[in-house]
Amino acid sequence: MTATTEDAANAAQDHDYTDLHAPVVDWFDAHARDLPWRRPEAGAWGVMVSEFMLQQTPVARVLPVYEQWLKRWPRPADLAAEPSGEAVRAWGRLGYPRRALRLHGAASAIAERHGGDVPKEHAQLLALPGVGEYTAAAVASFAYGQRHAVLDTNVRRVFARAVNGRQYPPNATTAAERKLARMLVPADDATAARWAAATMELGALVCTARTPVCGRCPIADRCAWQRAGAPEHEGPPRRTQTYAGTDRQVRGRLLAVLRESDAPVPQAVLDRVWHEPVQRARALDGLVADGLVEPLAGGEYRLPQSRG
Repeated sequence: MTATTEDAANAAQDHDYTDLHAPVVDWFDAHARDLPWRRPEAGAWGVMVSEFMLQQTPVARVLPVYEQWLKRWPRPADLAAEPSGEAVRAWGRLGYPRRALRLHGAASAIAERHGGDVPKEHAQLLALPGVGEYTAAAVASFAYGQRHAVLDTNVRRVFARAVNGRQYPPNATTAAERKLARMLVPADDATAARWAAATMELGALVCTARTPVCGRCPIADRCAWQRAGAPEHEGPPRRTQTYAGTDRQVRGRLLAVLRESDAPVPQAVLDRVWHEPVQRARALDGLVADGLVEPLAGGEYRLPQSRG
């Protein structure tokens, strides 16, 4: 936690930031993207599905998978009734497929504990498997219009610039950032929920990491970073990791073969996926350890068949 972040959070107690609320919310009302999980018909389940899918994955890649998912599983109980491997299969190439298992686990818990309806209470949401602080706050806010600090990477960047005068937030979310976010939440539930969505959208479309479009920002005249002359600070490290040749690529290829087959896949078929046997075996063992693949007698493999 940097001294700058701590000082800003403490100073916020004595500063009125309500002048940020109206321009940001008004901007959102005029410029928000029409996304299916923002429509009333999406419901809490649609919001939850989107939050799982959007973790580390851009909107453009999520949209087609999201629509197919909700068409197949319009309620949590629909997903819970099928094997977890079907969730992995439907996840396709969104990446980080353990999210599919976590979403299946959350759906099963909702069906068992909450009569098939996504719970409204923040504590109940947080108790669901695979649901962390951010997701619980996001579902409670976006689906049920509740007052919570919803703090993702985009929101953290907006607050770092507008309030802290820093170009980038710390690499990891700090207690001071959470404290500041709670102080900035509007007092009434309806405005708070709108504020949560608006600050996220502002960070995604205008206050971007590398090329912020400050001329389009509704709070540029109030932004501490702009008032300081937009000084450059050390930013988040650029991703230089290559995908080709990594265990992630091997895992992806193995999963692709298993997704495409309704029957168990023999070891010999998986052996053709990747030329290097040690790396291939390591990737396959990792998929088994993560619960994404089930080994069967006779050297065959399949997607997991567990329910609940």
